[in-house]
Amino acid sequence: MTVVLAELTKLRSVASTAWSLLSAVCLIVGFGILYSTARASHPPAAGSTFDAVAVSLAGVQAAHLAVGVLGVLVVTNEYANGLIRTTLAAVPRRTPVLWGKAAVLGCVTFAVSLPAVLAAFLAGQSVLAAEHLDTSLTEPGVARAVVGGAGYLALVALLGLGLGTVVRHTAGGIAAVFGVLLGPQMLTGLLPTGLADDVYGWLPSPAGLAVTTVRPDSALLPPWAGAAVFSLYIAIAMCAGAWCLRRRDA
Repeated sequence: MTVVLAELTKLRSVASTAWSLLSAVCLIVGFGILYSTARASHPPAAGSTFDAVAVSLAGVQAAHLAVGVLGVLVVTNEYANGLIRTTLAAVPRRTPVLWGKAAVLGCVTFAVSLPAVLAAFLAGQSVLAAEHLDTSLTEPGVARAVVGGAGYLALVALLGLGLGTVVRHTAGGIAAVFGVLLGPQMLTGLLPTGLADDVYGWLPSPAGLAVTTVRPDSALLPPWAGAAVFSLYIAIAMCAGAWCLRRRDA
């Protein structure tokens, strides 16, 4: 508990925390409204599998880079200013430091993201209602998608934390986050169409974002399967970070 409280104090005392979270909130709500407006101005054809929930939550994908960067900064800032030596001297076992950072970062990111995702959903549905494309929060799968959007962002923050612990350098950690979230999707464009379609849903970002959908999408895994696959990616990143933290000198 002492480690968690210490990490919470450090997270609150860094200006980048507020700016990263504010950026994420603005992207979640702002991009969700803009994309909902664009889709409302071009209504889908009759019988299409239009997903009103995914449209209003499009800002979640825009915001994941902001929280990923926050995850990197949580650990690399300490390496940059030398505070990591004091931290590890106070907690010689080292890994509790990483788990404490993960607990604080994940909870704070989720707590900030959930109201923003809910606001994006409500605002987006009010825009889509003009074309009778909206849906209700009480419809099956909708609440899961809203909560899942906030959960996805919390996991992305942990991805940044894990990669930042491995790289230990801000620029390199941010590049690694961008590479993991965006790189594989770019590379699939080089694959044959059939193979690219089979691989796409298993990539980190599409797998995680599957939980924000309600209508079935042939390009994505089912919501809970996608969440499980994305969680596995996060576990790998965090375990790699823990291994590096234990093995390397501060």
